[in-house]
Amino acid sequence: MKISNFACSATFTAVLMCFSTAAFAHVSIDNAETKGGTFKARFNVPHGCEGSATTTVKITIPEGIIGVKPMPKPGWTLATTKAAYAKTYDYFHGMKVSEGVKTVSWSGGTLLNEHIDEFTLSMFVTKSFTPGTKVYFPVEQLCEKGSHAWIEIPTEGQDAHDLKSPAPAIKIVAQVSNSASAQTPSNDRTFQVGSLKITNPWTRATPGGATVAAGYVAITNTGTDTDRLIGGSFPASARVEVHDMTMTDGVMKMRELADGIEIKPGATVTLAPGGLHLMMMDLKQPVEVGAPIKGQLKFEKAGTVDVEFSVSAIGSQSSQPSDKHDHH
Repeated sequence: MKISNFACSATFTAVLMCFSTAAFAHVSIDNAETKGGTFKARFNVPHGCEGSATTTVKITIPEGIIGVKPMPKPGWTLATTKAAYAKTYDYFHGMKVSEGVKTVSWSGGTLLNEHIDEFTLSMFVTKSFTPGTKVYFPVEQLCEKGSHAWIEIPTEGQDAHDLKSPAPAIKIVAQVSNSASAQTPSNDRTFQVGSLKITNPWTRATPGGATVAAGYVAITNTGTDTDRLIGGSFPASARVEVHDMTMTDGVMKMRELADGIEIKPGATVTLAPGGLHLMMMDLKQPVEVGAPIKGQLKFEKAGTVDVEFSVSAIGSQSSQPSDKHDHH
C-alpha cells in the first residue's frame, strides 16, 4: 500500500507533537538551580486544561523560602496570603523573620491553550537547605474548563518524571569557594588618618538590580579629641550616607544620621549588620565578590582617608562568608 507524502508528514508531525507534549506537559521552573540567597524563579505554564484557557495560577511557597515578591502581570489580578513560618529565619538588615507570603495567585487573566507564559517570583532561599536538595512549589492551575494540580512530590528514591502531576522544583547547589576570587581578604587591613585607625572595611555583593549597598568597618580613636564619621565617597555609588538600624516595637527601622557617628577618645565604634552602617546609594554597577571597592571615608576633624572595602558573599554577616542573611 502506498502512503502519500502528506500522510507521512502528518504522521511525523503528530509524533513530534506527542513528544513535545510529553516533554513540556507540566508546569516547570526554567532557571531551576540556586546557591541560595536572592533568587528569581520563572514558572512556565505550557498549556491550558482540556484545550481551554488558563484563568488562574496559584503557587504555594514551601518552608524555608522567605521574602517572596511576585511580579504583576497586565490583565491579571495579583493576590498573596501570609502566615507564620515553622521557624524563625535570618534575613536582610540583620532581621529575624517568622512570617511571610505563603501563597501567590494570579487570576482573571486569559492564557490560551496554544500559548505559553511565565509567572515570576523573587524570593530568598534560606540556608536551611543542604546542597543537592530539591525544593518543591505546588502549583494549582484553573482554566475555563477543568484544572490541573501540579502538587505531587516524589518520595525518597522516586523519580519525579514518574509522577503524573509533579510539582515544579528548584535544586540547591553548593557554593564554589575554592577559587581565589571567591575568597575574602583577612581581617587585618588597617587604614590611618590622624588619630583614627580604620580596620577591616567590608561590604556584601549585591543581587541583580540592587541600587544600594551597605558598608561596615571598625574605627578606633587613639587621640584626645572626639571626632565624627560624617560620610564618604565611592566611584561605584552616587552618594554615601551614614545610617543606623534600630528595633522599635518589634519592627526594624533604618534612619539617616545627619550628624554622623561620634567617635570618642579611646573608643572603638563598629559599623556592622543590624546597626550602624554606611549606605552607598544609587549604585552605578553591581558589587561583586572578588572586586574590592575603593573610595574615601570622611571625618569631621581628621578629614578624608582612602580605603578599600573587601566584598563578601550575598547574605554574609561578617567579612568572611557565613550562613547569615542580611542586607544593609
